[in-house]
Amino acid sequence: QVRLVDSGGDSVQPGGFLRLSCVSSGDTYGRYCFGWFRQAPGKERKRIAVISSGGGYEYLDSAVEGRSAISRDNAKNTVYLSLNNLKFEDTAMYYCAAVRVTGDNWCPSDHRAFDYWGQGTQVTVSS
Repeated sequence: QVRLVDSGGDSVQPGGFLRLSCVSSGDTYGRYCFGWFRQAPGKERKRIAVISSGGGYEYLDSAVEGRSAISRDNAKNTVYLSLNNLKFEDTAMYYCAAVRVTGDNWCPSDHRAFDYWGQGTQVTVSS
């Protein structure tokens, strides 16, 4: 069992920067892929970024690619999502998620494959 607590969301102006954090607890021995997803009102949950257990595989959605980064600090059981040059369309609830995997360099693409979820942290971009 894994518990995730995500944080770091805030209300910022366009062009601003945020770093979201996801702290995990519980099973620290298994291999886990971590991901960040976001969901805006009336829209489906969307995968934004994932990072594999070993850190060798990363994915960034085209909507944030070039202005964001995902990273993990296994010593702190924390996964980060940095968002630069924030845009109005980045406004959403952001969720951290995890799924146990058997390999070090693979992550599922479908949010339904992820078993563990944080409570969400709100990012609002407004002027």
